[in-house]
Amino acid sequence: MAYRRGNHDPAGSLAGTAFPLRRSVAITSPADTANPLWGGRFGGGPAAVMQAINASIGVDKRLWRQDIAGSRAHVTMLGAQGILGAADVAAILAGLETIEAEYAAGGLVENPALEDIHMHIETRLAALIGPAAGRLHTARSRNDQVATDFRLWVREACGAAIDGLDAFIAALLARASEHAATIMPGFTHLQVAQPVTLGHHLMAYVEMARRDRSRFADALRRMDECPLGAAALAGTSFPIDRHATAAALGFARPTANSLDSVSDRDFALDYLNAAAMAGLHLSRLAEEIIVWASQPYGFVRLPDAWSTGSSIMPQKRNPDAAELVRAKTGLFLAAFQRLAVIMKGLPLAYSKDMQDDKVPVFNAHDTLALCLAAMTGMVETLVFVPERMRAAAASGFSTATDLADWLVRAAGVPFREAHEITGRCVRAAEARGGDLDGLSDAELAAIDPRITPAVRDVLSVEASVASRTSFGGTAPANVRAAIAALTPLPVDLRSPSAGGGAGGGND
Repeated sequence: MAYRRGNHDPAGSLAGTAFPLRRSVAITSPADTANPLWGGRFGGGPAAVMQAINASIGVDKRLWRQDIAGSRAHVTMLGAQGILGAADVAAILAGLETIEAEYAAGGLVENPALEDIHMHIETRLAALIGPAAGRLHTARSRNDQVATDFRLWVREACGAAIDGLDAFIAALLARASEHAATIMPGFTHLQVAQPVTLGHHLMAYVEMARRDRSRFADALRRMDECPLGAAALAGTSFPIDRHATAAALGFARPTANSLDSVSDRDFALDYLNAAAMAGLHLSRLAEEIIVWASQPYGFVRLPDAWSTGSSIMPQKRNPDAAELVRAKTGLFLAAFQRLAVIMKGLPLAYSKDMQDDKVPVFNAHDTLALCLAAMTGMVETLVFVPERMRAAAASGFSTATDLADWLVRAAGVPFREAHEITGRCVRAAEARGGDLDGLSDAELAAIDPRITPAVRDVLSVEASVASRTSFGGTAPANVRAAIAALTPLPVDLRSPSAGGGAGGGND
């Protein structure tokens, strides 16, 4: 029966869609189509719909490098333990090398009847070397096999995310250094609050990105255990050496419990949680770039490379790259929720639900790589407009807190009283359509005689930012010191080694 996507009819039926419910579906297929790995238990093959819903090769084909790496480690260990003979080990390793070269050169040809990447590789191995291929699966199950493959892949994905974050951090540090003393308004409630420096503002995103990379690094440490050898769920009676396979694949140790080994997907959830947090932070910066690029602000000019135009309004320069990054945060949050919902009610050990664990992780990985690259490119090439930033910082009575602090320091006024006095100054300046530094000495003294001309030293935005020298404050000297502490990135911020064995990339 052929299935094709169609349109819903006005009555809302599903006839003609991918899986029409108004038709009967044959329960079995001819007997000679039974699955070669478990067909001995079954007299016939799966129904066509069952075969379609059961096949995962369209998704898990991305694991072919990891699957071959795991098989190499496993068969080498079987030979070392005397479980397989040297001839079989050599034949299997040679066959795996051939398959690796074939896939690297021409990609994998999908066959839905072979269900997943493991069956594709084992079937091709059998075609290459004959019955010896059947010995590769000795002392392992597809359960520990996929757990190992997926963990290897997620380990590489964590490393890729760390590398992307390092590039993003480097771009932020470079622009922060360039603008360590560039004054801009700091906001609360999107209202001008106090003057800050652009370098300080950008360094706030450095701190977010550092936390993001620490989450990926923590995830790497937690997933540094190898499930291979746990078999279906209970371990194996063969005298295998799980420490050897763990070491061969670059893991610190084997997992400690066979049931947990095949049913654990915490490592994938850890990755998705870290991706969601990173996406959230990228989205916040994207939103600020969008606001800053709008004409009422004019803090930045967007390069052509990260903008699009309008089909009807020739003057438009739209911040589409930033808007798309902002939108894609939803994908990361949904990916975590999707996998969490899959896992939340599963009994030990393996359930077929877990076949769907890879879709959200693969999507999140691909999208995060795009978002990090786009935001890094934007940060590197944005044209900031310091004069617009300073003008905005000087508006909105942004040095009011400096006046209150001066009254406390210079005149010994309790802060609450200083706050009230400053509020009257703001009201007076607002009434005459100016800012605080537009009030004359006489006007300030009339509001409170304790305000002397010496207050002029704190009423400019330059004086305000220069005075914020407390640790973590916005003073340009602080910003430069913070940048110097992270340039170049210290060794402890570098990616932990993901180890060997997995080979290749994530394609």
